[in-house]
Amino acid sequence: MILLKNGTYIDWQTLEFRQTDILVESGARGGLRFSASLTPGPSPGGRGEHDGSVIHTIDCTGKFITKSFANGHHHVYSALARGMKTPKKNPANFQEILQYVWWTLDKALDPEMIRSSALVTAIACAKNGITFVIDHHASPFAVSGSLEIIAQAFEEVGIGHLLCYEISDRDGVEIARKGLDETADYLSERQGLVGLHASFTVGNETMNKAVQLAAQTNSGIHIHVAEDKSDQEHCISNYGFRVAERLHAQGVLQFPKTILAHCLHLDEYEREMVSASPVWVVENMESNLNNSVGLFNAEGLGQRIMMGTDGMHSDMLRSAKAAFFAGQAIDPIGYDGIYHRFRNVHHYLYENGFTGDGENNLLVLDYDTPTPFGTDNFYGHFLFGIESGHVKHVISDGKLMVENGRVLTVDEDKILANARIQAQRLWDHMQ
Repeated sequence: MILLKNGTYIDWQTLEFRQTDILVESGARGGLRFSASLTPGPSPGGRGEHDGSVIHTIDCTGKFITKSFANGHHHVYSALARGMKTPKKNPANFQEILQYVWWTLDKALDPEMIRSSALVTAIACAKNGITFVIDHHASPFAVSGSLEIIAQAFEEVGIGHLLCYEISDRDGVEIARKGLDETADYLSERQGLVGLHASFTVGNETMNKAVQLAAQTNSGIHIHVAEDKSDQEHCISNYGFRVAERLHAQGVLQFPKTILAHCLHLDEYEREMVSASPVWVVENMESNLNNSVGLFNAEGLGQRIMMGTDGMHSDMLRSAKAAFFAGQAIDPIGYDGIYHRFRNVHHYLYENGFTGDGENNLLVLDYDTPTPFGTDNFYGHFLFGIESGHVKHVISDGKLMVENGRVLTVDEDKILANARIQAQRLWDHMQ
């Protein structure tokens, strides 16, 4: 167990500030015990005894303690892309970005690269206060076993996860079948989702099989939706439906666990359809800006909206700020609204019975603000003050994962050194 002494706890839902000691129980079902004074360890960072259990004590004087963060839509496979050479052709539109960058990259991945990507992603998440990741993976020529590789890498670091494989017909029916088989195998042992790329790369037969699999495994679909106008154009031309209409007709929208990523180019009727369904929407503002596909607008989509990074990085605070500032042009949202959207991923996980995001997932902020900080002005500090650099300690499932900004669970230097080797291998293969 971990004893957090002399800290200020911020309830992530009520925003109540409380001076307290916190005893953090370990394990997936571990809870929190609050007291004005719990038995301390012999010294800050030391070990002591409490109710017969060995405890690790951390002095949190002047620090703020709150629930850790979660990422509603990530892409492990993008982790080794940073700094790679420009593509053979400068992409002129979103379709060419996919063709010449991401679909070239994902075809080049092998198991060793996938493991390295997952470890690097997990480390970055941990240091930014993220203890749970919903990931959407693709590696068309290394499908089998890819999800278990990611899961084990995440668990080595201490990151909870909800994974899926991006099933698609774009590389042929055989690879689509492998994606379905990989998903079925993984879901027979672990919690996860049934991943689909997007409407324009998934035919009716594959989508139907994916929906059947989701129903059989009590899961849901995780799919990119109307990220670019071309997704709508393809759907109308090939199926006679708009994207959300097609997903509704195919049964994708029936599952409370379904996640629709992006949802930029939906008309009013589609938005009503999504809002009336039990599904969740995930916003990825920085990715949308980077790809020049448009800006997210929550109008008509309801309240089940959460946030992700779409593989751009692993910093949810940065994503929230970007969503707020860029969103003012089309999606004017208040300070409280952006915070609630930022935290909605916890509600998604809890309401759907997923494990790994319990109350014993915490972070400690070393946030020495020059202005008063409390419940009444929390949102202003969240948007304009608190940054990931203020994350000092991170606790995942009641275990200390990051201490003083350093990951404890794995050899970070060794992993990053190997990642540079794997990145070069990946880049050479892409060429």
